[in-house]
Amino acid sequence: MTYSEFSFPNDTHIFWSLMIVTYPFITGIIAGAFIVSAMYIVFHKKQLWPIHRFSLLMSFAFLLCATLPLLNHLGHPERAFNVIITPNFRSAIAGFGLIYNSYFIVLSLELWFSYRLDIIGAYNKSKGWKRRFWGLLTLGVTDVSYESRRIDERIIYILSIIGIPAACTLHGYVGFLFGSLKSNPWWSTPLMPQVFLLSAILSGLALLILIYLFLGGFYILERSYECLKTLVFYLWFTMLLYIVSEGLEILYFYYESSDAWYAIYTLITQRIWFTFVGLQIGIGVVIPFTLMTLMIFFRKWEYMFATMSAIVAAIALFEVWLMRWNIVIGGQLFSKSFVGFRSYHPEFFEKEGILAAILLTILPLIVLFFLSRLFGVKPEYTGDEIEEKKKSGSWSKIIPEGAD
Repeated sequence: MTYSEFSFPNDTHIFWSLMIVTYPFITGIIAGAFIVSAMYIVFHKKQLWPIHRFSLLMSFAFLLCATLPLLNHLGHPERAFNVIITPNFRSAIAGFGLIYNSYFIVLSLELWFSYRLDIIGAYNKSKGWKRRFWGLLTLGVTDVSYESRRIDERIIYILSIIGIPAACTLHGYVGFLFGSLKSNPWWSTPLMPQVFLLSAILSGLALLILIYLFLGGFYILERSYECLKTLVFYLWFTMLLYIVSEGLEILYFYYESSDAWYAIYTLITQRIWFTFVGLQIGIGVVIPFTLMTLMIFFRKWEYMFATMSAIVAAIALFEVWLMRWNIVIGGQLFSKSFVGFRSYHPEFFEKEGILAAILLTILPLIVLFFLSRLFGVKPEYTGDEIEEKKKSGSWSKIIPEGAD
């Protein structure tokens, strides 16, 4: 690490490392994936039927791994339990622990009710230790009657309504933590929670599109062109709001022209010019937004639309990671004196280095793979078939194989 011009002796070290970049990136995907599921359940977007249960499973897999970058960053990770044992409601960091645990409970309950029939079906078909395992997951509830299913749907609907603000709060709170730090002008803006939340939805949608295209190609998920078009439209609309918010944030810095504007201007035009202007904006924003706008004219060619969707989603996902890097690391590059600058070059094999960040980013995908193998991701019936059965009154006849 090097620093130039004037820096205070106690202000030459970057404390928030690559782990603090990885952490908001993972939590962002949680919020984005859950909102897709809620769009089907709460707002009845039938086009999202093939992906709504999988998006719920994906959100849960990333939620299980969300705190690992923070725990790796802490010198004493066992102290994280103090948030629960000795809660401090005036602490901003402790507030995140309460929000995380609350959302974990809501998401776990919704996931159980969504897969309850699958669990009962697996319990009735299995034998030996597998039957005991699935029996534990049933929680002693094996009722598959029509009335029980109606209760399940009602509970899932209520939990989804609760989960929408909970998911938004989970990641918007990360932006709040940065925005509330008055000592750092690069972070301290009222738009920071909004920028973090929109980029979170953006990353969740982008990763969901990539996985859906991959699994749909192997017929693991029901292939639906309407579902893909809906996801891409949501991605385009979210990116539009994100671009406006990010632009307003920069305009706010320029118009305010505070004492720290010289440091911010130097930071943008020199220190992070390549990662912020060149990569994040030039490639990560301009290219995918332009392509998605042009994709309106390619809706009739499904293969071309799917190919462009994969390209757009991959670039958008990379853009969100760059945004996290430029905010977390970029905000620590200038000194409290506003005239000194530092540099940050993470090592590959260090505790909070590049390899650890890569492994922690891939880990939720591995967890998602095992959860998908355990519970399954492809529904037995399509969305249209479910609606027809509900209208005809034969919905109560849909019983998992082997159920009593």
